[in-house]
Amino acid sequence: MTWIILIIAGIMEIVWAVGMKHSDGFTKLLPSVWTILAMAISVWLLSVAMKSLPLGLAYAVWTGIGAAGTAVVGMLFLGEPREFSRILCIMLIVAGIVGLKLFARP
Repeated sequence: MTWIILIIAGIMEIVWAVGMKHSDGFTKLLPSVWTILAMAISVWLLSVAMKSLPLGLAYAVWTGIGAAGTAVVGMLFLGEPREFSRILCIMLIVAGIVGLKLFARP
């Protein structure tokens, strides 16, 4: 269950990053409120996951999901470049996340 909570926290990090883009520097009310709410949920879920997972592991997975997921959303929905080098780097982030999960001690 802890890993599911951490994954949801990472997804909420993607949500707030995309929301921040749409908030236009926090000048648009609805996207700004959505962003702040998603930030709070993301950090709260991370803190819940950290009750059972080591700090470095939880934080690395959380930021990795956020970084890779935000880059993918940018490429798929925001017209950001889809160069091979970017995709390769995202794959390396994902490989790191999977590696952290595989080698984590219970």
